[in-house]
Amino acid sequence: MLVKEILRVKGNRLVSVAPDVRAIDAVHTMDAENLGSLVVMHEKKMVGMLTFHEILHAVRQRHGALGDVTVGEIMLTDPVTASPEMLVNDLRRIMLDSNVRYLPIVEEANLLGVISFRDVAKAVLEEQDFENRMLKGYIKNWPA
Repeated sequence: MLVKEILRVKGNRLVSVAPDVRAIDAVHTMDAENLGSLVVMHEKKMVGMLTFHEILHAVRQRHGALGDVTVGEIMLTDPVTASPEMLVNDLRRIMLDSNVRYLPIVEEANLLGVISFRDVAKAVLEEQDFENRMLKGYIKNWPA
């Protein structure tokens, strides 16, 4: 299975935030949209990622309050990215090796979407379920 197949099933909905937005406002967006990450965009270009990990780190550094800190101050500025033509197993390896749960998918400097570890797990599970059903049907209909 290729990464682009997960994107096709998931859809191309992207929620983004500007780097000058207050982090607390980004938290409200993440909560309202039930997201664990936001793409940080400036002039139609991805300049970083904001995940709950960066938010928790900022809260810890600031003794429990975000105050007026901006997204740009706490975002991950050089996120690991993947290609839509990549195999899902390679994507999983990158996510595990990089210790990231959200990975932007980029093709020729164009951001196509973000895939979460949950998206990968769901796609792999559905693919395995389909293969199992096909194999069981094949075995059941095997000529005796």
